[in-house]
Amino acid sequence: MGKNNTKTLMQFAAFAMVLTVATMVKEATSMSICNMDTNDMQKCRPAITGNNPPPPLDECCVVVRAANLGCLCRFKFYLPILGIDPSKVAALVAKCGVTTIPRGCQA
Repeated sequence: MGKNNTKTLMQFAAFAMVLTVATMVKEATSMSICNMDTNDMQKCRPAITGNNPPPPLDECCVVVRAANLGCLCRFKFYLPILGIDPSKVAALVAKCGVTTIPRGCQA
């Protein structure tokens, strides 16, 4: 795996964790985490689950682009504990056209 791919995976690992937590919450209430509403995170769930996730919907990409990725990166080391595959998160972010890598996310 190339150095650039590894950096991307690490940078957006936290994003996956937040998405997973949000999908587990079934209450109607929502909260904001790193500029993302937990209810809006549900829009991205299909794009990061399963063996062959479908491309993200436009609504999901709006959520991804609005997220504070630097904030989310603080949680990247917890993803393996939660059983999250960081490559699916990195793919989601790339498919949504996010190319800026926050400095705090670099491996």
